[in-house]
Amino acid sequence: MTDLSIHRAKGAVEVRLVRIQELLDLTGLSRSSAHRLMKSDATFPKPVKLSDSKARNAPVAFVLGEVQAWIQGRIEARGEGR
Repeated sequence: MTDLSIHRAKGAVEVRLVRIQELLDLTGLSRSSAHRLMKSDATFPKPVKLSDSKARNAPVAFVLGEVQAWIQGRIEARGEGR
C-alpha cells in the first residue's frame, strides 16, 4: 500500500478517502445497491468528487469515517423495530 501521509497541524484529524470498490467491500453491497442508496438514503455516505470532470465515470471517493458510521448505524438499527 502506498503511504499518502501528509504533515498535519497539531490536533488536526486524519481523513482517509476510500474508492467505490473499498466501500463495496466494507458494506457488502453490490454496486447497484450502493448507487440506489446514494440517491434514496440521506444517511448513506455522499461521494467526494476527486476532479472537476462532469463525465459520468468521473473519479469519486468516500470518507472512511462516514462509511464506518453508516455501518455502525446499520448494526445498531438491527435490533430496533423487531
